[in-house]
Amino acid sequence: MNAQNIAIVGATGAVGVEILRVLERRNFPVASLKLLASARSAGKTLEFKGKPHKVEELKAEAFKGVDIAFFSAGATRSREFVPAAKAAGAVIVDNSSAFRMDPNTPLVVPEVNAGDLAHHNGVIANPNCTAAILATAVWPIHQAVGIRKIVVSTYQSASGAGAAAMRELEDQVQQYAEGKEVTRSVFPHQIAFNIFSHNTKVAENGYNEEENKVIEEMRKMFHLPDLAIVPTCIRVPVLRAHSEAITLDLEKPLSPAEARAILSKAPGVKLVDDREANHFPMPLEASGDLDVHVGRIRSDLSNPNGLVLFVAGDQLLKGAAWNAVQIAEELAKPKAMAAE
Repeated sequence: MNAQNIAIVGATGAVGVEILRVLERRNFPVASLKLLASARSAGKTLEFKGKPHKVEELKAEAFKGVDIAFFSAGATRSREFVPAAKAAGAVIVDNSSAFRMDPNTPLVVPEVNAGDLAHHNGVIANPNCTAAILATAVWPIHQAVGIRKIVVSTYQSASGAGAAAMRELEDQVQQYAEGKEVTRSVFPHQIAFNIFSHNTKVAENGYNEEENKVIEEMRKMFHLPDLAIVPTCIRVPVLRAHSEAITLDLEKPLSPAEARAILSKAPGVKLVDDREANHFPMPLEASGDLDVHVGRIRSDLSNPNGLVLFVAGDQLLKGAAWNAVQIAEELAKPKAMAAE
């Protein structure tokens, strides 16, 4: 890969910190590094490869000389500052919802549709975390036999709502254990020892924003505008990995053994499917892993073309930071290699 001048917008947030860690973990060729955040966070230091780097205030002029800018500070900040970064010549990898459904902006999970990167106009969107994990898990099945319909129920961790939500879960567990009143400020309901419908607004179609994102984004990434998807998105008291129960209606029958063989070789997938030990994907084990854990693979007894599976993936990694860095790795490849 060619060395890149990197900027991280929202560097002190949960995803921004993970992007920094993944860049180091992957030994990404960083020529220079700018850490950008709000005025409130300016002056803080974050470590990268053993050296402290000072956080700067996010301003339009901060992107001079930047090759790749990771944005992870929310849709409002992306809409405000992406034009300046683009004008400065940077390619933006945006982790917010701001540009995902823009027809001129590729929405990319590299294991699924890396080819779409060839058509970017300076901005590349990182998918919703739930959609990224789902897409990685079921794309190999779709390539093999085709998918007609996806029914998915999600078990989404606190990390999807940011670092403050993770702290709220930890605080509530401690309050509960000490017999104190359980307080909340991030989520609309108590998250400790509870589950509730995803904390986004319910639209007129009866689906909340998270569920509608999954529908729209999966269709865009798979290039299937009519793909049937029925999501139910739920918050659970887990710190940082999302899980999903998935039922697929396939174009052709596929046995569990055939599905296991396909998934065992699929990029970005780790097969966790031990029936004898009753050991299947768990958020605890998926946390910190770059791969999406896939298992509990079995036939849908009500449908000869049905397949059922359970997955778990780190929301901050494959659902955000790692997927963004994967996109950057594709961008950093020498042009000749990228064209092969």
